[in-house]
Order: sequence, then C-alpha cells, then structure tokens
Amino acid sequence: MSMTTTSSSTAAMDVFWDNVKTILYALALAMVLRFTIAQPFRIPSGSMQPTLEVGDYIVVTKWSYGYGRFSFAPLEGLLPHGRLFGSEPQRGDVVVFRPQPEPDRDFIKRVIGLPGDRIQMINGVLTINGESVQRESLGERPFENEHGIIEHIQTYRETLPNGVSYIAFDRGSMELDNTRVFEVPEGHYFMMGDDRDNSADSRVPSVVGFVPYDNLVGPAQFVVVSFNNSTSIFRPWTLFTGFRGDRFLKSVN
Repeated sequence: MSMTTTSSSTAAMDVFWDNVKTILYALALAMVLRFTIAQPFRIPSGSMQPTLEVGDYIVVTKWSYGYGRFSFAPLEGLLPHGRLFGSEPQRGDVVVFRPQPEPDRDFIKRVIGLPGDRIQMINGVLTINGESVQRESLGERPFENEHGIIEHIQTYRETLPNGVSYIAFDRGSMELDNTRVFEVPEGHYFMMGDDRDNSADSRVPSVVGFVPYDNLVGPAQFVVVSFNNSTSIFRPWTLFTGFRGDRFLKSVN
C-alpha cells in the first residue's frame, strides 16, 4: 500500500513538472516572438484618427527596421545604442517609437520628414522642402470619437512626394497650423499624427521633437481587433456588442 502511494505521488509530481516546463517553454517562446518578430499594442489616444482609432489593437513588426534598444523593451537599459540588421523607414510609414523627451512611453505617428528634410506647416497645409503636399478635400465626414460622440470633421486626402496617400483630419484654425521650418537632423525623423489638430508630435519639441533612428520600435502592419468605448472586461457581453467588425484585420496604411 505504501509503495503504491509513493508511486502515485511520484507520477503526479512528474506530471506537475512536465506541465511547469511546458508553460515555461511557452512563455520563453512568447518572449522571443515579442522581442524579435512582432508585438501587439493598443491605441490609447486619437492622434492618428481616422487611420487608427482608440481601442484598436495593432501588430508591429520588429524586424522591419532592424533591432535597436527599444525593440527589447523593457530591457533597453541593458543594451547598447545602435541597430542590428538596420533598414530605414520610408516616408509615410506609421511607426511606434520612443520620443527623446519621454523615452519610457510608446508613441505612434506617421513618418513625414526624413533626415535632411525641411518641414513646415503653413495655414494648415503641410510643406516638405518648400513644396506643399498634394491635398484633396473630401468634405466633412461624420466620425465617432473615443467618447462615442459623433463629430463632423473636415477631411483631406494627403499624398506625400513618394506617393503614399492617407486621410487626415483638419479641425479648423489651431496653433500648430503655422510653424517654423523644422530641419530634420541626420539620423532623425519628423513624425506627425493624421488627426493634425489633435496630435502632440514632432511639431512640439518638449513632447516628441525629432525622433532618433535608434528610438524606432517598428511599423504598424494591421489592426488585429478593435473595440469601442462601451467595452469592459467587467461586462463580458460588451466584447461582442462593442466589437468593430469593419476593423478586424484591417491593414494600416
């Protein structure tokens, strides 16, 4: 009887440790994938509307620009500066990065200015190297903001010099509609939100400013899933009622 009990206990412990090892292997694999392949992010603010909405969950690829310190956050403090297997972002990419003034926070904006560019806003119109960016008015459109309120916002389709096209919001005359000329230093990028009057971006040096190449995490590729402001984990049924089906697996561009 004693031997049977001992054998049963040993078998149970073997099963327990097999399960522990399986969980540890799975966690290790998940961490490797997060650091080297892709990472999910949730969009917390409306600065990239309408391209990205509050409540979108996006996937960012880590290999696209190579690997820098912030590719391995929160371990960045242990790693040197520079990038491994680096490649440069293209104008128009939607990118997650860490700004110099607030390197502990992830931001997401669109790459507007490349190293050596001169960027300026003149009466709400974006200019790059002295040339106004092509801008087509799409009129006012209704848009449900993060508070569930319908706004009617003037929209434009902007087309950058390399042909990348996207929709930008214009909420009227604002302080950042007219800026000085920003000359982008070597090794840095100029970022802007698509919701121009609702975005603290490279036009605000104390918040974002010029973004160093080393501080890029990666480009946003697609929206995995999206939920509106009615969703709460304490009310599980809202995961269905607040689900935005039209944004499921939507490409980010």
